[in-house]
Amino acid sequence: MAEDAALASPLARARAWLADYRPGLRARELGVVQSVGDGIAWVAGLPSAAMDELLRFEDGSLGQVFQLSDARLGAVLLHQTGGLAAGTRAALGGRVLDLPVGDGLLGRVVDPLGRPLDGDSAPQANQRRPLEAPAPPMIERDFVTEPLLTGSKIIDTMLPIGRGQRQLIIGDEGTGRSALALDAVLNQKDSGVRCVYVLIGQKRSAVVSTLELLREHGALAYTTVVVGEASALPGLQYLAPFAGCTLAEAWMHAGHDTLVVYDDLSAHARAYRELSLLLRRPPGREAYPGDIFYLHARLLERATHLAADAGGGSMTALPIVETQQGEIAAYIPTNLISITDGQIYLDAELFAGGFRPAIDIALSVSRIGGKAQHPRIREAAGSIKLEYLQFQELELFTRFGARLEPAMQARLARGRVLRELLKQERLAPVSAAAQLAWLLAFKHQLLDAVPPAEVAGTLARLLAGLGGSGLDLGSPEADWLAWLRAALAKGS
Repeated sequence: MAEDAALASPLARARAWLADYRPGLRARELGVVQSVGDGIAWVAGLPSAAMDELLRFEDGSLGQVFQLSDARLGAVLLHQTGGLAAGTRAALGGRVLDLPVGDGLLGRVVDPLGRPLDGDSAPQANQRRPLEAPAPPMIERDFVTEPLLTGSKIIDTMLPIGRGQRQLIIGDEGTGRSALALDAVLNQKDSGVRCVYVLIGQKRSAVVSTLELLREHGALAYTTVVVGEASALPGLQYLAPFAGCTLAEAWMHAGHDTLVVYDDLSAHARAYRELSLLLRRPPGREAYPGDIFYLHARLLERATHLAADAGGGSMTALPIVETQQGEIAAYIPTNLISITDGQIYLDAELFAGGFRPAIDIALSVSRIGGKAQHPRIREAAGSIKLEYLQFQELELFTRFGARLEPAMQARLARGRVLRELLKQERLAPVSAAAQLAWLLAFKHQLLDAVPPAEVAGTLARLLAGLGGSGLDLGSPEADWLAWLRAALAKGS
């Protein structure tokens, strides 16, 4: 006790420090800021700097090495004070950028550095992970076998998504891309899936609207929101999707199923182009740097379904990308289409015509989700996509005034019923059992006599009584048909 008390005194601590002191040569690099502007700083005098290494400025600003040359380096600023100017000294941080991860982040709104934006204290986390990490190797991956239900009639039946899949949502501005992704997040309530919603380059009003919607429907409890808003530094917008990916990746390796939404990667590509041009990197097509494909590929490749030996979790990615005038073959959209496992294309004309969600079924595809779809729904929805596409072609043909045989007229009437069945309002998810109910009703022609204008009401009454039927996906088809016929006869 006496020894501890002695060590606690300042004189004793100074004596102990002098006893251990060994004179020697210590070298430390100190750089000097040459210029600052537009979220970029040029620094000279740090010859041993490495790419992506943190930089600390003497005024408290923070940066990340983004460009190296013989005489100086370019850094993107992640935090900038009013005192940062030419002549400010800078030192290497000695590490790459990392982020706090774990359950303490659930329900929180943070920036790409993990700093709270919701007015609460800093998230409690006992683990940190680097933002840049390699994708899991093939030996750690497993097949996509379990569905991720979105509650959308079109997606869950014709464009199914599996846990661990990367499904692109693509379309013009104002066609409901974010609404579709938010509906998917809201439908994960009580499913055990943890969600990360990444907002990139969006206005503060859009960020607030998204947060209010998640809070109103109780989705914030299982969701983390990462915000790199439009007024933030370009470096933060660039890092936002990698921060969201890191959070979801930590839960995936812990054995949890996760869903991450990148809203949207068009803004991310523009932020990266802005940084690259400011740092005088050689521009390529549409002034984007040559490694823009690699940038998004290394982000989306981290989404997968892990094998049981590697943790057994999954990360499903829903990247969103914007098109201009419906140009699906533009540079960034085609890049992302080639990286992902399928795309959901939202059409502006369908949206204007009142078909919601405005999914163009002909241009949308899910390449691997069918393997994870429940066999009963897969069987019931087997030919529905082909039947709907044939109806669209037939309807287009009849606009020229051609005379049709009774069989063709019957197909047209049946197609119009199907079109009404596929319409769905926002925030009205449909359960898996309800999906099977309307699929069987349509497959066995139980709704063919219903006028198209009455389909929505008939379907709503039908599904409202499903809860007390005791039927589920494992019930025999005969029981389903008997209940459907009885319910339709009762409601007619």
